[in-house]
Amino acid sequence: MSETKKKILVVDDDTDDLKMLSMILEPEGYDVVTAENGVEALEQVESEDPDLILLDVMMPELDGFAACDKLKSSPASQGIPVVLLTGVAKQITKTRYPIDGVLRAQAEEYLEKPVEPEELLRVVASFFK
Repeated sequence: MSETKKKILVVDDDTDDLKMLSMILEPEGYDVVTAENGVEALEQVESEDPDLILLDVMMPELDGFAACDKLKSSPASQGIPVVLLTGVAKQITKTRYPIDGVLRAQAEEYLEKPVEPEELLRVVASFFK
């Protein structure tokens, strides 16, 4: 029996980041679906049933912290690992997204943007061992 592809939902309001993350993940055999904000991400979780979510923090409509809270409080999605992607650490004095929000979020992991492809692939692979 062949193993099915792992599906990763990538959520980012920057279309260039979405493309870059897809270009890193797809050649490694991952099935990538995308969303451009937290509201769209919640809809995609229902329709796509991803195995992992890469979630940007700074987004319009519903930011990554709020989206993560909603995902982790829903029985349907609470078991899906979430990796927050954030540039917050470098912009701590210029943003309404406090770095301790990353620490308080119920995400399993976080990566600073810009993320190195090798680091991204290492973290993603760690969820599928």
